[in-house]
Amino acid sequence: MYPKIKRGIDFVLSLCGIVVLSPVLLVLALLVKTSRGPVLFKQKRVGKDKTFFEIYKFRSMYADTPRDVPTHLLDNPDRLITPVGRFLRRTSLDELPQLFNILKGQMSIVGPRPALWNQDDLIAERDKYGANACVPGLTGYAQIHGRDELPIPEKARLDGYYAKNMGFGLDVKIFFGTIFSVLRSDGVVEGRQP
Repeated sequence: MYPKIKRGIDFVLSLCGIVVLSPVLLVLALLVKTSRGPVLFKQKRVGKDKTFFEIYKFRSMYADTPRDVPTHLLDNPDRLITPVGRFLRRTSLDELPQLFNILKGQMSIVGPRPALWNQDDLIAERDKYGANACVPGLTGYAQIHGRDELPIPEKARLDGYYAKNMGFGLDVKIFFGTIFSVLRSDGVVEGRQP
């Protein structure tokens, strides 16, 4: 029952978010265009039941950056991130175009973050916990418990906890936890770790 209610909440909130934030989206789009390349970065991601979809983000890296590698696995990603992109990433504003993914039903406001299509290790770990059966989210349970700092088995376990305990109360907790995490820039890691 809750997944149907959740979809309704997602639709209404994403539509309202797009309308209310449209001036901000326009300004950010113009800022992104100060470097060569498209405004939006599109990338193949894993959706509900391991189907694929294209995720939308404001482009935060130079146009010739490798597309299907997580940023934290790139060597020296600082040189690949645009000056505007640095601000967008620090504030997580690069994620705002995902409101359109939510509106289309490809994503939810809360759910496991969608894995890259080639992150076989994360996808396999999520299978163990049933997390791939969830609609992926703009934010999730793992995001308020470490984000990029989490090893894959721990991230998958937290995603599995969400899949098993999904409900309105947990979604509200994650939503507000995300706001505090973003304000503190908790768990954001760029580049290969030693």
